[in-house]
Amino acid sequence: MAGAEGRFTVFSPAERMLAFRYLRPRRSEGFISLIAAFAFLGITIGVATLIVVMSVMNGFRAELLSRVLGFNSHVVVYGDGRPIRGYDRLVGEIRKIEGVASAAAVVDGQVMASVGGRSTGAFVRGIAPEDLKRHRLLSDSLSPGAFGRFADGTLILGQRMAAYLGAGTGSRLRLLSPKCEPTPVGCVPGIASFDVAGRFDVGMSEYDRGYLFMPLETAQEFFRIDRGVTNIEIAVDDPDRAEAVADRVRGLAIPGTFVRSWQEIHSTFFGALKVERTVMFLILTLIVIVAAFNIVSSMIMLVKQKGQAIAILCTMGATRGNIMRLFFMTGATIGVAGTFFGVLLGLGLAYNIDGLKRWVEELLGAELFPATVYFLSSLPSKVELPEVAQIVAMALVLTFLATIYPAWRASRLDPVEALRNE
Repeated sequence: MAGAEGRFTVFSPAERMLAFRYLRPRRSEGFISLIAAFAFLGITIGVATLIVVMSVMNGFRAELLSRVLGFNSHVVVYGDGRPIRGYDRLVGEIRKIEGVASAAAVVDGQVMASVGGRSTGAFVRGIAPEDLKRHRLLSDSLSPGAFGRFADGTLILGQRMAAYLGAGTGSRLRLLSPKCEPTPVGCVPGIASFDVAGRFDVGMSEYDRGYLFMPLETAQEFFRIDRGVTNIEIAVDDPDRAEAVADRVRGLAIPGTFVRSWQEIHSTFFGALKVERTVMFLILTLIVIVAAFNIVSSMIMLVKQKGQAIAILCTMGATRGNIMRLFFMTGATIGVAGTFFGVLLGLGLAYNIDGLKRWVEELLGAELFPATVYFLSSLPSKVELPEVAQIVAMALVLTFLATIYPAWRASRLDPVEALRNE
């Protein structure tokens, strides 16, 4: 017996050989094989789905963050209900603050824009041409020649708004301001017409559909803000340190203003994305948990089926530890293999998700992710390897835990009873 027992060491070749043999059951054990196959597929699909969904959500967050912060500013100085005067001096002082990349005075306001018989609400942003040129996301997305035509009496509108209104370069766009001018016959809203200098397309439907840009002086005259601006927008070197820069700007003690960072302005939006991401991870983890239960059921049935073989192994000198490791390896192999193929499938899909989306859309003849609903014109994906490692670790832990009880049951089997029942 001593010689036989010596062949059973920690994950010995004998244990590995038997474990892999049990994974290839005989014809009479076909039902057990079917359950094990479902467990394998469940783990593969669960891991792949987790990787794809988390990568897409990471991509959405990264794209939205880059576009939101690229279109808007990291820190904004707002006028407290009144225009900010002496903004040239304030912009100069802000640009000297450590961590500030650029600062620009702007005039914001809401209007009704119309061309011919079509009209839509729009958000106007007045900005100096030199500041627009420094705005990388906007300047890179302008139509050819738009910046050269951007002068007093003109404006630039988003691509989607231009398509909706049917406005092209050179078209005449009428704007109606909600601010009224007192007259002998009552309050008359401001109305003016502007030439379209060009279009911009930043790839985010909310901005491409709802924003107009005009020169700063033109906006001041249209909104009747004499020698003032509504806010000062600041871009910082490191967006994650925007709050520290905001504190330095607050230290200037600019009267009649308040300062907010992008974390405060967009806290609700990005907070909702974080909650949704966490909930999706928990929901999709249930797929792996269900697959782990399939491993439990298949392993329990395998232990019952192999009762006589277990008894024979015990008579050959196998200890309870040997039997437990044998069946633990059998079940763990399903989990490891399922996780491995799940990672391969998940990474393959995550890195090619946008091409796959276009292929499915062409196949079905329908748009799966409308830009007007999901904000972005393409389906982004960002694979974060630490998160993939976390998913792999979670799947392996669940499958290893699922194999412990059946393996323990196998090790506690009485050889005499097993042979008698056979």
